[in-house]
Amino acid sequence: MIQYSLRCAADHRFDSWFQSATAFDKLQAAGMVACAVCGSTDVTKELMAPRVNHGAAAPAPAPAPQKPRLSEPASPAEQALRALREHVERTSEYVGRDFAQEARAMHSGDTPHRPIWGETRGEEARALIEEGVPVAPLPFLPTRKAN
Repeated sequence: MIQYSLRCAADHRFDSWFQSATAFDKLQAAGMVACAVCGSTDVTKELMAPRVNHGAAAPAPAPAPQKPRLSEPASPAEQALRALREHVERTSEYVGRDFAQEARAMHSGDTPHRPIWGETRGEEARALIEEGVPVAPLPFLPTRKAN
């Protein structure tokens, strides 16, 4: 990008930015460079001095934020989710794809009540709820499927 100081035939002075010197020349030849005050397309470049930094050091770039390792939760929500997973895995039995069958058996009294978790299809989960079997979805997959 380049900034030019410009002046129109009516002696209005203004600045404008262009992609390059060539871009300015093409736009001016096409009549697309117009005075910001009066709209005249009779515009010329003014004599300009280059911009030079006078010893002021550029500010140091901000340090990049630390990225967490993939094995560590990055946010409080992820930490809470990890804690929930650990609690469920520690305090209940994983019954896998037999979840619906096991939940029904406990609900009907055919097997003793115990905390279980597992997997089932959406329509099967809806059927359990309609039958009055207390179930709730978990916000994570079994460890073996979580990569």
